Amino acid sequence: MDTKIGNWLSKSTGLDLDDRFGPGWDTSSTVGVLARMGVWFLRGLVKKWRFASSRGMVLIGKGVTIRQPKYLRVGRNFVAQDHCEINCLSEKGIHFGDKVTVGSYALIRPTNLYGGEPGVGLRVGNQSSIGPYAYIGCSGYIEIGNNVMMSPRVSIYSENHVFDHTNIPMIEQGVKRSFVKIEDDCWIASNAVILAGVTIGKGAVVAAGSVVNKDVPPYSIVAGNPAKVIKSRQKDG
Repeated sequence: MDTKIGNWLSKSTGLDLDDRFGPGWDTSSTVGVLARMGVWFLRGLVKKWRFASSRGMVLIGKGVTIRQPKYLRVGRNFVAQDHCEINCLSEKGIHFGDKVTVGSYALIRPTNLYGGEPGVGLRVGNQSSIGPYAYIGCSGYIEIGNNVMMSPRVSIYSENHVFDHTNIPMIEQGVKRSFVKIEDDCWIASNAVILAGVTIGKGAVVAAGSVVNKDVPPYSIVAGNPAKVIKSRQKDG
């Protein structure tokens, strides 16, 4: 990329474009990506005025649905990729920090689309991502820290159905809301499922396909169904 153009774009957007478009990128490929980003930027300009707040550039892909946007707050360089759906009606709202990406076809849902009690909400820290095809059920409160990587098809649930009575259909017994907390610098690998009432400690890794039903210690690696600690990332001493 031309140095002057790269410097101007980096200053305008806050993105390190030299890091994104290194020597392996030919000119036509780079121009194509920048053109697509331009279209996403224009969509962002149209949509973000309805947000509760936005502190910088907003990029919106095609087919993105943002419902009840007055409950949505975003930081700098927010990206919503193609066909994701963000439902925002909730007690605490939906808050995204700086440089947060919501992947294609991801679904964020604190509240049912057809009414019912509003959910609690979601907070995502700086430089974290929600992967493609993720499901974030934030009817209880979900808090995701800074620098959290989330691979495709991760599911997070912050409530459980009540099923205490056998003489009443479970669908009529309601739900019990809870929480999920993912601390800073975690990696949640593809197809992992995180259940209500769980805290995942700082620096932890959740292996692909794991079902997490209890707290994960900081800097540990967990795997399996149910997920168990298989290794620590910390060295002795």
